Amino acid sequence: MLSSSEQEWKLCDRFLEIRSRWFTLFGEHLEDSQGQQLEYWRIEKADSVIILPIHNHQIILPPPSYRPGVNQITLDFPGGRVPEGQTPQEAIPKILQRELGIEVTDIAQLTPLNSQGWAVNSSFSNQKLYGFIANLRDDLKLLPEFVTNTYPTTSEGVQDLLEELICLQCRVVLLEWWNQQILSQ
Repeated sequence: MLSSSEQEWKLCDRFLEIRSRWFTLFGEHLEDSQGQQLEYWRIEKADSVIILPIHNHQIILPPPSYRPGVNQITLDFPGGRVPEGQTPQEAIPKILQRELGIEVTDIAQLTPLNSQGWAVNSSFSNQKLYGFIANLRDDLKLLPEFVTNTYPTTSEGVQDLLEELICLQCRVVLLEWWNQQILSQ
């Protein structure tokens, strides 16, 4: 464990701050515990939530969508940013409605995978990721225009899905859920 003097860094100056509705970019000079001045860049942005929807032992995915960061269409779980003033759990109904056409009453059980949130990139960003499992009602009739991919909740299904997912955050949610499934057996 580090002592408090080894953990404390001092902000010397902020030489850049750019705000947008998506994020705030900071350029700063920090002084480390040995007195060395370092240049750091960081981003502050809203926390994210990713939901793994399960219906009748099938993992449900919305249609693939374009991701500007990787310049391609990718397969992802439903997810989004947590609006200011809301908890991750409060953001879920709107996300599931938008991405899968699912109403809050269609969710039989909503289970958090983590309560503190995972740091997405702690050296560059303050953003946390919250993962949830949404077990949907068995009698729910899924709308085909919202659901284009399903994978069985088996070892083979999870392995096939891992081969398709390039989003690290989606992979983390899937693997954490799968790990919990294995540990509970």
